[in-house]
Parts: sequence; structure tokens; C-alpha cells
Amino acid sequence: MPGLIGKKIGMTSVFSADGKNVPCTVIEAGPCVVTQVKTIEKDGYEAIQLGFEDKKESSVTKPEAGLFKKVGTTPKYHLVEFKGFDSSVKASDVITVDMFSDTTWVDVIGRSKGKGFQGVVKRHGFGGVGQITHGQHNRQRKPGSIGACSYPARVFKGLRMGGQTGDERVTIQNLEILKIIPENNLILLKGSVPGAKGSIVIVNK
Repeated sequence: MPGLIGKKIGMTSVFSADGKNVPCTVIEAGPCVVTQVKTIEKDGYEAIQLGFEDKKESSVTKPEAGLFKKVGTTPKYHLVEFKGFDSSVKASDVITVDMFSDTTWVDVIGRSKGKGFQGVVKRHGFGGVGQITHGQHNRQRKPGSIGACSYPARVFKGLRMGGQTGDERVTIQNLEILKIIPENNLILLKGSVPGAKGSIVIVNK
């Protein structure tokens, strides 16, 4: 799907036409430069590669420097491929947030906040085990039994237990576009999107 690379600025709220206070996320979407156009003849599939956020030339490898020099643009930190763009798009073109002017709903891909090692109550929503009385004092947030006693005498793979939580790719579908501010490359989406402030997100039509 066609889309843009953006940065999560933060959350705020706006008033709707009927006076309701609606929470929303502010995303700086683009401008993104077309750094490469993939074709079936040369690459085996059709897609375009977009670049976002300028990068120091001293931090670029020689192959990357050659790519950006060929396009005639400054080096970029983030490169993402998108499918479904119009065939008229060419290398070095600049794609702005105006591409969403005729769109009402978008999908947003981001990386969720890392929460480190967490127990089963926070990680999987377990309710805890047992009562608080009758001598039971340290089992409220424990998982309980995790395997059989005799057979198969092992813990099955995939059993929900404590472990690393967050810091994974998350897609939120069908977020409503509340407002677009082209002069500042901003797009306001209803609700929340994954990631911390300043994190990179992908906004797809």
C-alpha cells in the first residue's frame, strides 16, 4: 500500500464539530524523497523506496553514498519500500502529506515501547492465583501450574509465562484522519499509535 515514513510527535486533543473532545496523535509525515524505483524487469517486483530525515554524509557507507548521489539528494536515515504507488512517480520526487488529502482511514506501523521483563499479569492479563487469606501471602500475581506432573513431564512450547514485553512491530488498522496541516507536514490521527515520542512510524493508506 502507498504510504509515508513519519515521526510520532506526541498526543493532544481536538474538538469535533459536535463539541466532543477527541484524543489524537500528531505525526510528522514526510516530506519523503523517492530514492529508488524498483521495476519487474530489473528487480523482479514493483515498488518505490522512500527516504526520511537527513543524515550526515560522514555517517554514510560508500554504497549508500552512491545511491543518494545518483538521485541527487542528501543522505537519509530511514529507507522504506512501498508498493501501490502511481507509475508516474520517479526517483528524486518528493512525496508530502498531501497524498492523504483524499483519505479518511490509514494503517500505522510502529515499534511498541519496551517494558523489559514482566510477569504474567502485566504481559498476558492473568488474574492472579488464589485468595489473599488463609496463609496465602505471596502468590497473588503468580502464573500457577505450568505443566503436567508425570506425563509428558515437560512444559509445552508457547506456554504463556513471564518474559520480555514490548519492543515489537505493531500495526494499528483503520485510524481516522482528523486533520492534515500541510504547511507543517503534520497529520492528526484519532486515538493512539505504537511507539514513544520521536519514534519512527509508517503511515499507509
